[in-house]
Formats: sequence, C-alpha cells, structure tokens
Amino acid sequence: MRSVLVLNAGSSSLKFAVFPVAGGLADTPSVCGLIEGIGTAPELALKTAAGRSRTALPVAAPEPDGQHREALVHLLGWLGENQPGTRIAAAGHRVVHGGERYGAPVALDDGVLGDLEALVPLAPLHQPHHIRAMRAVAALMPDIGQVACFDTAFHRTQPPVAQTFGLPRAMTAEGIRRYGFHGLSYDNVSRRMKRVLGERAAGRVVICHLGNGSSLCALEEGRSQASTMGFTALDGLLMGTRTGTLDPGVLLYLMQQRGMDLHQVERLIYKESGLLGVSGISQDMRVLLASDAPEAAEALELYCYRIARELGSLVAAVGGLDAVVFTGGIGENAAPVRARVAELSAWAGLRLDADANARHAARIDAPGSAVAVAVVPTDEERLIAMYTAETLGL
Repeated sequence: MRSVLVLNAGSSSLKFAVFPVAGGLADTPSVCGLIEGIGTAPELALKTAAGRSRTALPVAAPEPDGQHREALVHLLGWLGENQPGTRIAAAGHRVVHGGERYGAPVALDDGVLGDLEALVPLAPLHQPHHIRAMRAVAALMPDIGQVACFDTAFHRTQPPVAQTFGLPRAMTAEGIRRYGFHGLSYDNVSRRMKRVLGERAAGRVVICHLGNGSSLCALEEGRSQASTMGFTALDGLLMGTRTGTLDPGVLLYLMQQRGMDLHQVERLIYKESGLLGVSGISQDMRVLLASDAPEAAEALELYCYRIARELGSLVAAVGGLDAVVFTGGIGENAAPVRARVAELSAWAGLRLDADANARHAARIDAPGSAVAVAVVPTDEERLIAMYTAETLGL
C-alpha cells in the first residue's frame, strides 16, 4: 500500500508516522512513534492498532548524520517485517524555519536544500537535524519525493508591522524580523476548529498552543495576524525550559558582570529556565500540578500570568476577541491551567463551565460567555502528510 512517511527530526530523536494514501489519505497512521536516545541508548517506541511496544536499537554511528540514517534503517526494517505491504511513496518533513522565501510546503531539490542550510543560523537547534533527516531519506530511498513543511509559513500572512523589530532598516532587510513558530499546529487547528466554533472560527480567534514549547497566535478569517514567538522560538510565553520574553539587558548583564560566555547563556535560556528553572522541580506540567511545593505553585502562576498577559496583547492586535482555543499537550489536558487563564482573562469576556473544563469537552465556555472557548487537539503529522500528498500529486 502506498504511504507517506512523516518525519520530525530532533537532535537525539526521530518522530515518525506512516499514512496510507490508497484511495485518499487515511485519517490515522498505520504506525507512528519515536526513535529516541539517538547517539546514546536509542529505542524504537511504536504505536499501532495492535498496541504499543518499545525495542532497544544498536544505533552506534559516530557521526550525527549517520546516527539519523541508521535510525531510519531500523524503522524501515520494522516496516518491512511487520507491514510488508507498505510502500513508502513520499516523505514529508516538519521544518522549523522557512525564512521569508517559503510561505507554503515545497518539494525538495538541491536548490531548496541549499536554502534551508542557509537558514541554519536562524534555527541552529532545529534546522540541522531536519536537514539530516532529509539527507538520510535521500540516501536510503533516492527514488521517492520529499516535501518540506514549515512552522514559519503560516505566519507569512501577518502584516509588516507585526513582523518588524525596532532595528535599523538594513538589519530588517537581512531577515532579522518576527517569524513566528508552531505554524503547522496553528494551521491544523484553524481547520479543525470550524466544527467546534461554527461562524466564530472566521472571527477574531486566539489559539493557545501550550506544551513544552508554548505560544499564542491571533487569527482573523483563519489567517495569522500576530504571534507571541518572534525571531526565534524563545520569545513570548514561559515554557518548559525556555525563558520566554526576556529583557535583552539581562543577557548583557550576565555576559559583562557574571562572565558567562555565549554557550553558557544559550544553555541558560534554552535548557535551564522556564518552568524548570522557576520551580527548581520539573519542566513537566503534570509533576508541577501534583506538587504541594510553593515553588511549583509560583511557576504555575507565572506560566498562566504570561499567557493571560500575552492574550491581552493579541486582543489589541486584532481589535477584539470572539473565541479562544486551547491545544497542545498542556492546552488539551491541563484543566487547571485553562481555568486560571480564563480567570485572569475575565476582563476580555472569558467564562468557563467548570464541569465541561474538567471533562476536557470540546466547548468549555459557560452559558452567556461573551467569548467562545474550545479545546481542539492538534494533529501536525496528518497535516504534513496531506501537504506532502498534495504537493507531489499522490
């Protein structure tokens, strides 16, 4: 059966899903999962209709490119043994950064790959790994087409004023501007929320993508108008281990007065801050919600405060608010977070139905709430599969 392989490559992981395309793209993958621990103790974690499984893998290639390629070899080997009728016809990749040039999915060729490599300085913690996955697919399956789907593309509809920093014009012309991220999630949710919100889906909607990485996006007529993330995925909300918005003077202080070098600062703002840094306990929202420690409560309050504060800025950006949609691991599953954000945003017209919120219902706004509030699961993998099939005419 012809299928699309969807890949999301990280520094030590390879997330995947396989979607059959015979007679139209399947709604759910035949198999999905994650190869994690690449470079250390890799494991293949699988989810199929038959259940879940985990298998240790002997991925021992010394170079990062080789490690991702070996991981893919094991995945293809599993497919050959366990789903022998599967024939990979194309591969679709989640790519964090498409720069100013790519506002839509694109079929990969040498020119596109060169453009993506040139964008590595804009996303050094993500882009190289996406490229490694693309090269691994090309080496192992040279006859199939590949498509890059960009997290930044959805935000190219934002007006120039929403994308511009207060920097010299020459720097803006070089590409130092607000790009926005999590675009594949916003794209998918903007399509799915119509079933839940009805006509309000075309109005002024703020989607809250809340997970280990968190951001908000304001939409009007389903198109991105403003977002909390900017030049990098550090900006905006407090996150699992990332700072969110931070006065750049703090970084100058740390380097000038504390003697921290570039790599120490990078580790601080990407890996040691956020919920983990504030609580000193964990970056996992489930752990913090279960904790009685005052530090956990302080981290949770800061997280919700930042969401409510940024929500207010996005209401100003689009001139009002018709609906709020929660998505992502935290947005879909943490009822106390949704409740606190709504409480802090009551001025904007949000009122939740406590029972519906506790049940994670699709609509959680109380009767008479001026703003509709919904919980809509995101499915970036199927969106990537859809774009891949459409781009390559499968």
